[in-house]
Amino acid sequence: MKQQVITLGGGCFWCTEAVFEQVDGVLAVESGYSNGHVPNPSYEQVCTGTTGHNEVIRVSFDAERIGLREVLEIFFVVHDPTTLNRQGNDIGTQYRSGIYWHTPDQEAVAQAVRSELNEHLKGRVVTEIEREDSYSRAEAYHQHYFAQHPGQGYCAMVVAPKVEKFRQTFRHRVKAALA
Repeated sequence: MKQQVITLGGGCFWCTEAVFEQVDGVLAVESGYSNGHVPNPSYEQVCTGTTGHNEVIRVSFDAERIGLREVLEIFFVVHDPTTLNRQGNDIGTQYRSGIYWHTPDQEAVAQAVRSELNEHLKGRVVTEIEREDSYSRAEAYHQHYFAQHPGQGYCAMVVAPKVEKFRQTFRHRVKAALA
């Protein structure tokens, strides 16, 4: 197995975590905060938009089962890469679209995929691509949030449709145990 880790920011981490926990080839998903300037911020601090952090997920995947390109294709389908500092009603820099790479090879793939998408979307993609920096794990109650609270209002109205969109668009990528 060739394991890789990529960090992705696509709005509220409950949404992206819920999707990537269902992706075949993904080994683990962790919600956290990245690319800000305050060491080990709390959720409350990040929500103010003053720490510079983004709500992100760290995705560990088996690169022999799913390539980074396909991970990024899923990412771009389940969030809107054309809205600056916003996903739906979640507004602020902590909800920006971002790919935070761990290796130069990942940066090159991310640049290529974003460029292709940007061409298709006529230059509207605002997704930043940067080296992952100042990452910290989110509080325990944020981990696996959708799986533990599927009936909670935000989960039912916002997260569930994103999960369903993934399941419909990438049927071949849904973990066998969930299909």
